[in-house]
Amino acid sequence: MLIRRAADIPYSAITRKHLYLNRRAFLAGLPAAFVGTRGLMAANRLEAARSPLSTTGEKINTYQQVSTYNNFYEFGIDKEAPSENARSFHPADWVVKVEGDCAKPRPFSIDEIMKMAPLEERVYRHRCVEAWSIVVPWIGFPLSALLKKVEPTSKARYIAFETFWDRRQMPHAQGLDFPYVEGLRLDEAMHPLTILTVGMFGETLPPQDGAPVRLTVPWKYGFKSIKSIVKIKLQGGMPRTSWNEANPREYGFYSNVNPNVDHPRWSQKAERRLGEFGKRSTLMFNGYGDQVASLYNGMDLRTNY
Repeated sequence: MLIRRAADIPYSAITRKHLYLNRRAFLAGLPAAFVGTRGLMAANRLEAARSPLSTTGEKINTYQQVSTYNNFYEFGIDKEAPSENARSFHPADWVVKVEGDCAKPRPFSIDEIMKMAPLEERVYRHRCVEAWSIVVPWIGFPLSALLKKVEPTSKARYIAFETFWDRRQMPHAQGLDFPYVEGLRLDEAMHPLTILTVGMFGETLPPQDGAPVRLTVPWKYGFKSIKSIVKIKLQGGMPRTSWNEANPREYGFYSNVNPNVDHPRWSQKAERRLGEFGKRSTLMFNGYGDQVASLYNGMDLRTNY
């Protein structure tokens, strides 16, 4: 897949899709960073070559399905709420701070991130802990590309992530303590399947799906793929994670897709693909076991859930 990208246009000048499709909002006047001929012509399109790591043989969910059925508690707890409540979220002038146990800690602008590595389109399955699943053509690059630039030290064993938080822009937030935080082991973060995601369906991410940059870890339950990242910290100890702190009995640190470990309130043996009526069997590691199972050799995955 190859889609034209205007490489000289900074991210802040690209008009978000939900804005340029909203004619009345556009005519009423938008912030200067989101208007102008160049921004409209960019139309938030991205150029990406299909990665050999893409999942094959799966029917891809539609853009409409993926962009209107989300878990993003900063914009409301109902699945349909984020697509409505995130309309006023404008991720311009975005910076991701990378700090902690690394030789070269530094902030990265979103424009630097967009140009950090060749963008790839990767079709990944996603399994949510509520027993539904989707298949999405994400656009991004391996997280390892960013981590190598900051040079993790020998002390770094884990990585902590933090989501953007501003009550003024997120008045509908509820259900968790914010900001939202997540974490991975360093070897999980360096795995080639783990990507920093900046787009989907050939376009930049809409706000409800984690604009402007999110994590995508396809063998773990969806809440591990943290959205709208503003901070990455390398550290020696296991980081805290939002859902584990909210309910440690139901949400472990690893949260690998495992049909043999039931959620305390429902089975994880089957899942419903968004847009389908029937259910299908849940695959161990969401079907990526041949690539990631070795990360957990010797671990009891019932205990380390």
